[in-house]
Amino acid sequence: MTSTAALPLPARTEVAVVGAGPTGLALAVTLAEAGIDFVLLDRQAEGANTSRAAVVHARTLEVLDELDPSGALSADLVGRGVPVSRFAVRDGARPLAAVDFNGLPTAHPYALMVPQYETEAVLLRRLRALGGDVHRPYEVTTVAQDAQGATLTTATGETLRAAHVVGADGMHSAVRAAAGIAFEGGSYGESFVLADVVMDWAPGPREVSLAFGAAGLTVIAPLPGGHYRIVATVAEAPAEPDLAFVRGLLDERVPGQAAVRELVWSSRFRIHHRVADRYRAGRLLLAGDAAHVHSPAGGQGMNTGIQDGHALGSALAAGDLDGYEAARRPVALRVVALTHRMTRVATTRNRALRGVRNTLLPVLARVPALRVRLATELAELNYR
Repeated sequence: MTSTAALPLPARTEVAVVGAGPTGLALAVTLAEAGIDFVLLDRQAEGANTSRAAVVHARTLEVLDELDPSGALSADLVGRGVPVSRFAVRDGARPLAAVDFNGLPTAHPYALMVPQYETEAVLLRRLRALGGDVHRPYEVTTVAQDAQGATLTTATGETLRAAHVVGADGMHSAVRAAAGIAFEGGSYGESFVLADVVMDWAPGPREVSLAFGAAGLTVIAPLPGGHYRIVATVAEAPAEPDLAFVRGLLDERVPGQAAVRELVWSSRFRIHHRVADRYRAGRLLLAGDAAHVHSPAGGQGMNTGIQDGHALGSALAAGDLDGYEAARRPVALRVVALTHRMTRVATTRNRALRGVRNTLLPVLARVPALRVRLATELAELNYR
């Protein structure tokens, strides 16, 4: 890839986008397609991101097709990932229910398992094909708006004048802070372990498994190259989970199902469930994790952010910024509610509630309409 560290900031632009993750990249591609002048900034060097997200849902692949009607953009990403058509729910090793994406009314009836850096790579390739790029590394420290526009100042003293500024800069958004927008919600008491491993996994690489258990929620999903992504809630995880820790976790939660041979990468993080009170304050706007954060259950976060970016770019092109918040904030509230319910149902320690859950789920999963409804919700096709 071409380094963009030497790109100087222009004096002014129409739209300044702070944050070049998937949300910011999707927004920038949409603006480039519409012929709107923009500057996309990121505080990190290229390739320095951590790859937390690992699933691209059907609606997001549809958005990629809107960003490139030839279909090459989505085809590029699909070629880098593992399409999975089955989402299985278990209580430990015991199957409870399964959701199939086959038959959904979309050109992409599957969940695509692919590391976040691959999603960013295909979006960046599209952006560069349209003549755009990312200005790095520029850390925005202050944003001051007035009646005519807004001025961004970086940590090294550069300034950029813009008609609009978009915060796609994550949960600790500098743009949201400058806008004075509240970020209401709470935090989960548990920590989350994330690990990529090489292992023998009894269910195989054709499904994503969500394992319930009193010890915590565990998600196991296939990745390219024979790897698996593990996301698990843990009361108090070590800062850097090692191979022995991951093996012990899987032995406890999915006994007899996993034999981990190698730990490729691991991390620990904490999760919040919050939605910004507003998505706009004057000339400052929010998208992605700057506007909403939630549990990783269901793999909704990056997908919702990419869809935010495309919707906001379209709103800027159409001059309908109030319509952006009206369309996208209810989606965030719905996603936060869904993932919160999934997390609480999966991790309840109440023995009676676990019994009811484990009895009802297999019954409900046999109702075709309910299976389709859940698959449609997970695939985010309701948010078209």
